[in-house]
Amino acid sequence: MNAPIRNTTALEPRPLYGIGTVARLTGLKADTLRVWERRYGLGASHKSATGRRQYTQSDLDHLQLVAALVSQGVRIGEIAASDGKTLQVLLERQSQNGGSRKEVPPAKSKVLFIGAELCRWLDEHQGCISAVSALLARMSIDQAVEQLTSDDAADLLVVHCPSLTLQQIRGVETLATRLNVRRTLVLYQFANEQWLSEAERLGCLALEYPIEPSRLAFEIGRTQLEKETTEGIANLSELMPARPRLFNDEELLAAAEEKIVIDCECPRHLSELIRALNEFEHYSSACSVDNWKDAAIHTGIYAYTCHARHLMEKALQSALEGRSLDLEAIAEQTPA
Repeated sequence: MNAPIRNTTALEPRPLYGIGTVARLTGLKADTLRVWERRYGLGASHKSATGRRQYTQSDLDHLQLVAALVSQGVRIGEIAASDGKTLQVLLERQSQNGGSRKEVPPAKSKVLFIGAELCRWLDEHQGCISAVSALLARMSIDQAVEQLTSDDAADLLVVHCPSLTLQQIRGVETLATRLNVRRTLVLYQFANEQWLSEAERLGCLALEYPIEPSRLAFEIGRTQLEKETTEGIANLSELMPARPRLFNDEELLAAAEEKIVIDCECPRHLSELIRALNEFEHYSSACSVDNWKDAAIHTGIYAYTCHARHLMEKALQSALEGRSLDLEAIAEQTPA
């Protein structure tokens, strides 16, 4: 929070919030936020090209912790210089000492995207990154290795390598180690089996670009799930990440023409339904968001839509294979 405002566009934070939105989400008055910024440096850490101050997701997460402690009687001067982890510990102690704890949304996963073309794609698919604290680096992997430091640490690293080479793989490995990421996703357009095997050996997930928005949302959701579970915020059994597709469009068209054991139009109807859900996933991924409430709603839409599509895909598989549906297994997978 006390870091100087970036004067470079090397890393572009997303989403960005105005002071009115931050005031609403923290329960603080805009005038209070201005005073805190002037006295304690608790202000926006990003400045737009026109000089307007904008709050990042990290800024918002930090201010929500500060606001929660202040609402319980802690003096702002005592905690203004504290980092997020310290504030979280203080909030836990307040709760343990009998204080009524104010619920604060868990900190979002930090995802670093590298690649000019990938960042342009994300500009058109903002829904994919609505539930995380994203940083866009419109640069090549070689430039990222030269410019990014351990201060740019992230939970998930997503790198676009148009033509995957050994040099790029080594660059990704260097960055993943330096930034202490939990997971690494490499998006490629051209690659041979040797380099794909090498990327896999290093623990990278390699997928073809352009990636389906629903698949990217799935990988991001998986990272957030792992983060929250590790930190004790969530239970794996309570969260349902979106699932990758089982059928592509060509396979769905072919399935619609399949003849099965029973004489009915189920494959055609299921294929049409799945394609409609695929389209809705893509539509939802392009919806813009202004605050974490909108992000939470879109995340829920993603999760439920992807899960509904997954169940319909399982139904289509069953129809094509001529076997009965395992209703108990499906019921266990369906979120309450």
